[in-house]
Amino acid sequence: MGAQTAEAILFGLALGDAIGYPTEFMKLDAIKARYGAAGIQAPPDPALFTDDTQMTLALTEGLLDAGLKTDLDTQMNAIGARFIAWSHSPENNRAPGITCMRGVQRFESGMAWRASGIVSSKGCGSAMRVATIGYFYQHQPDKLREIADASGRITHGHTAAIAASMAGAYLIKLALDGTPISDYLHATSAFTSGISDDFDAALYRVGHVGAWNDEEAALSHIGEGWTGEEAIALALYCVLRYPDDYTACMRRAATTNGDSDSIASIAGGILGARLGLETIPADWRARCEKADYLRDLAGRMASAVAGQRS
Repeated sequence: MGAQTAEAILFGLALGDAIGYPTEFMKLDAIKARYGAAGIQAPPDPALFTDDTQMTLALTEGLLDAGLKTDLDTQMNAIGARFIAWSHSPENNRAPGITCMRGVQRFESGMAWRASGIVSSKGCGSAMRVATIGYFYQHQPDKLREIADASGRITHGHTAAIAASMAGAYLIKLALDGTPISDYLHATSAFTSGISDDFDAALYRVGHVGAWNDEEAALSHIGEGWTGEEAIALALYCVLRYPDDYTACMRRAATTNGDSDSIASIAGGILGARLGLETIPADWRARCEKADYLRDLAGRMASAVAGQRS
């Protein structure tokens, strides 16, 4: 996979995050009152992203620091070190998740990455940041599962959060593989089967509402996205609803009752992987925060994958 594919994933998720940022914590009625009946239509200018993208970038840099072929402990400690740096950054001022902050603090205090995650939390903070794992390990599903699982445990220990982390990375793989969109739900369910009843139930709700005409009712039935299983399920619903239209999918994902930035960011990464860079509006990309850095990171991601195959 080349740099342009990596770039599509990074811009896809960052701009999904950016369009959902203004509507996070807002209910649908309030979103419509501010932006009109169709909801928010585009990211602001500049298109600033949140902790979702910041943690994705930190995780990606951590894996690049450690190397894609090194042992799991080395990789997780490198990711943890990047999370610590993020947690102390002056840019970490965009409503970071409580569980993410607590888990990073526990890791920084000396707890091992396997134990630092909050066991009782199934928040979406571990699932929102795993897209690049799907890129790095597209052709190694067992490794993808292992890295996604482990990276989540630094901050989240609940089985629903673990399953959501695996699913978030796996959906990127499915998109890159060119898997038919009709197979996404079943394939994701099979990949995460038996890990979490809560996660299984969320995916079931996606299937249950698939034929509903009322998208808002369907979204409300699935949840609000604050937990890992709901964030993945809502993002997947939006992708299934608008599989070939990045812009329409982002508008739908960001015009929701709950954790709009996480839902749109997860969905944006998947559609970036599925549809490619040119399907993301050029004017959105032009105003994206840290656009030059995202392009540079994409190049380094592609080089790392090429090196892994050599």
